[in-house]
Amino acid sequence: MEFESLVYGCIIDSKRLDAERREINRKAMLELPSQDEWQFLAREMFSLPQPSPELDTVNNEVFHFGASYRGIEYEWQSWIAQFEQLLSKMYWVSAKVHLETVLSGSHTFTWETSGDFHTPGSGDMQVQCEWSREDAF
Repeated sequence: MEFESLVYGCIIDSKRLDAERREINRKAMLELPSQDEWQFLAREMFSLPQPSPELDTVNNEVFHFGASYRGIEYEWQSWIAQFEQLLSKMYWVSAKVHLETVLSGSHTFTWETSGDFHTPGSGDMQVQCEWSREDAF
């Protein structure tokens, strides 16, 4: 029997970024394979915020994502590896992933960097996981 698993979250970067930094982040997401070509991360699951003069006073840029899978918890290490590969190519301040499963409860994974922000290729990533068990979603 297969169960649905929900994965969703966001990657947050500082709004004080320049055009080159913003373009590097967008390029990393747009280079993801199509959902027809890949089984874990796909560009269609990400939203790309559009630069707007009205929103330039906002402190952070937020990239939202989400997908529904069948039993992703059985291949969670592979999903995490692909997500961290994406993060390694981006500038970001923090990232959060929520995994909701029928069988193993809810998990929240948070990535942070020891500096003000992560720089592409730096490898400066630290992840923490919180687990909670609730009734099926």
